[in-house]
Amino acid sequence: MIRRWNPAAIAPPIGQYSHLASVPADHELVFVSGQVGVLDDGTLAGSDARSQTRQIFANIERLFDSLGVGPEHLVKLMTLVAGTEHLYGCRAARQEVFGRWYPDGDWPAHSLAVVVALATPELAVEIEAVVAVPRR
Repeated sequence: MIRRWNPAAIAPPIGQYSHLASVPADHELVFVSGQVGVLDDGTLAGSDARSQTRQIFANIERLFDSLGVGPEHLVKLMTLVAGTEHLYGCRAARQEVFGRWYPDGDWPAHSLAVVVALATPELAVEIEAVVAVPRR
């Protein structure tokens, strides 16, 4: 299975992530393009970062389902937030989801960047993922 860890040689993570993650040889890496907080009909789940981030993770869960895997197969996330004013909502939604996905705190590797803007002005958050799928 995916191995995640934090070496004692450096300071512990400052958030919900692991410094390192490795994938077993019998898994294939699948790269998930940046997901945004849209509903099935293509409309935004809301104008705020919290509702968009919740929807992004719901969409990522559906992608997991399509691959036949779960959150335990998530290797890495890359979160892009359109302005510091959206950080709180994004982090709050991530904490809710991670509380459900990783109750023991075995979080994937994760980077977060604040950017000037995303593809369209109404987008507050975009999240990419890397998933390790067992070879069948």
